[in-house]
Amino acid sequence: MALKGLDIFKLTPKTNCKECGTPTCMAFAMKVAQGALTLDKCPHMSPEALAQLGEATAPPMKAITIGAGDKAYTLGGETVLFRHDKTFVSKSLYAVSVCSDCVDKKLPEIAKIDYERISERMFVELVSVEYKGDKAAFVETVKKAQAANRTLILDVKDLDAAKAALEIVKAGKPVLNGANESNYKEMSALAIEAGVALGVGGANLDAIYDTVKALETLGNKNLIIDVGTVSVKAAFANAVQIRRAALKDGDRSFGYPSLVNIAKLASGNAAMQTALASLFTVKYGSIVVLESMNYAQALPLYGLRQNIYTDPQKPMKVEPGIYPINGADENALCATTVDFALTYFIVSGEIERSGIPVNLLISDAGGYSVLTAWAAGKLSASSMAKFIKEQGVEDKIKSRSLIIPGKVAVLKGELEESLPGWKIIVAPGEAVGVVKFLKELTA
Repeated sequence: MALKGLDIFKLTPKTNCKECGTPTCMAFAMKVAQGALTLDKCPHMSPEALAQLGEATAPPMKAITIGAGDKAYTLGGETVLFRHDKTFVSKSLYAVSVCSDCVDKKLPEIAKIDYERISERMFVELVSVEYKGDKAAFVETVKKAQAANRTLILDVKDLDAAKAALEIVKAGKPVLNGANESNYKEMSALAIEAGVALGVGGANLDAIYDTVKALETLGNKNLIIDVGTVSVKAAFANAVQIRRAALKDGDRSFGYPSLVNIAKLASGNAAMQTALASLFTVKYGSIVVLESMNYAQALPLYGLRQNIYTDPQKPMKVEPGIYPINGADENALCATTVDFALTYFIVSGEIERSGIPVNLLISDAGGYSVLTAWAAGKLSASSMAKFIKEQGVEDKIKSRSLIIPGKVAVLKGELEESLPGWKIIVAPGEAVGVVKFLKELTA
């Protein structure tokens, strides 16, 4: 049962030291109760208070870490069912399934998917190694998959094969996905010994629940729930019911991240797998396993994921500053646009495509688009002039030509007054015209 702010306040040190970032201990307690802050933000909370409050204030869904080093990922930790209620916390991870027959062909294809979109690297984070009944072949496949430099999922229910594979890759903290109602004791002992997360499945939702409860009784709460591969309908129903039970009904035995194996649900049908991956990205797949990943699948999937797992209350921004493009030096033209990430990447991409060296000046425009920032007073002649002064642009760049967005051409006169000595040039109204414009300007 969730605690109220006053319950938490009674156990705070009541020093109002502000070290947690809030003005008072009461404000801190209220934010903890709302889920906006965690208890560890208070450096003076006693161990007894932390122990007393820890379980009650913990998220209804546990956060599970898989992988190690730069390949470590956090799953779960969600507090809401819908993105419009509050930000989702841990994005879905995509895995590609390999086996002994296909590993040599698939691994090079996985490596091809690697690009950046709005400051986020898009690539296949996980490789799922499937056990096909041959222990030696499985171990050899695990060795090959390890070389792909991805966090692994060991999709195996055979205890001996799982043990042999873990001996090779346990340092990388893979997911051991293979526990069910018949082998959970042995698999749990193996996972605990190796320090890895254990995937739990079952014939149906009741069997999964009973197995999770039994594993918790054994002291293992480092779990991921496999929603099963009986049918698409059953997998979707399980994923939704598990998440609703955890977040809406407060049933912590279902408060674990989930794994969806689409490679088995729609084997051989890439189009259906892409559609299902979209579905389970939105409806609660913490790990989504596909048969393959190519650019035709990756571009819509990663774009969807990025949209779902960003904070709708915070604009996607780039840092204000001077961005030299195409090897721009102190003599290169200056251009400016807003700090809204999508606008920045479109404009900078067009400038790159032109091949003309340009110093792109990005001021703090609140993360809005050009017209919105102008209408909100975030993009004005005075704000641009202030930015140029504060960033020391005139000391760093000799050029006194500044290209402004065509949609705010109205600022040209004010800018010429605010920046004496500068030549203000109005760019086209749309980014698509930037390449031709720059080439003609510098011809």
